[in-house]
Amino acid sequence: MTIVDIHGHVSAPDKLYAWKANLLSHRGAHGLRPPALSDDAIREAYLAPNDSFGNISHLAHIDGAGVDIQLLSPRPYQAMHSERPAAIVRAFTEEVNNVIHRSCELFPGRFRGIAGLPQSPDLKVEEWVGELRRAVTELGFVGANLNPDPYEGLQVPPALGERYWYPLYEALVELNVPAIIHSAGCRPPTREPYSLHFIQEETVAVWSLLSSNVFKDFPDLKIVVTHGGGAIPYQVGRFLPSGVRSGATPYLDKLRLLYFDTCLYTRDAIELLLKTVGVDRALFGTEKPGTGSQIDPETGRWFDDIHLLIDDIDWLTTEQREALLHGNAQSLFKL
Repeated sequence: MTIVDIHGHVSAPDKLYAWKANLLSHRGAHGLRPPALSDDAIREAYLAPNDSFGNISHLAHIDGAGVDIQLLSPRPYQAMHSERPAAIVRAFTEEVNNVIHRSCELFPGRFRGIAGLPQSPDLKVEEWVGELRRAVTELGFVGANLNPDPYEGLQVPPALGERYWYPLYEALVELNVPAIIHSAGCRPPTREPYSLHFIQEETVAVWSLLSSNVFKDFPDLKIVVTHGGGAIPYQVGRFLPSGVRSGATPYLDKLRLLYFDTCLYTRDAIELLLKTVGVDRALFGTEKPGTGSQIDPETGRWFDDIHLLIDDIDWLTTEQREALLHGNAQSLFKL
């Protein structure tokens, strides 16, 4: 059975991140020109074993999970959206998108691109849109990552239900591509660590979108929430009474305005997500290789072998499995 993984992140030569370190050191004073990366160097980033991911390669990870197509986006912790000046954020974002595009060309049919956006708070949202347009119309990308906290913890950002974000929503609808909500870096004075920041920002994002007029104003907007939707699908009982009390749309119906990926590392969590939002609103995602690329000593499996966790859910029909593993993604991203 075909498997489409919507939650993958780029693997890139160390030279790319050495350039980023230099950008942060001189803040653009020595220029913004990216390094020359050979095709062989980019190819090797996917083929060489990586100590951070269990000492096997990116390709070996997804081959072992039976993934046929993986959507690649920037590594979130590298996004540096809150850094200044905005010019270094823009330059790095554009070059990472270029590397993703080249990765897709070097492994034809294996990867598709999800764009990073230059979400510097010092730029107007309208200024982020140019890179979205380039990525979709020139590089053939099929969606974009949306970081709900461009300040990366330094101050409180506008919630996703606010009109601040509308120029981006307008462009996404015009280009007919989904946005994937995925937080990025996390800096002091935040209290939470990086991984918890994802969950908190995704939780607030879902709450804000469903408490706003966004889907009334943009009925064709397509939003995917990573990591199973933060906490909302698992705390949905907190929100059910308010819908009854106010006579508003039932909260479970509101949840189905969104899509959710299965990047959760236990069967129980995935099963609860599917029962809460419906299989038709769920997309297979692993973030492989990434945070979950560690062997579980109790099972001998990789924690991020999410296809095996889904195999263990015995109530799914053949049609539901096909939709979850590839059909929903192929339809939403027009693969």
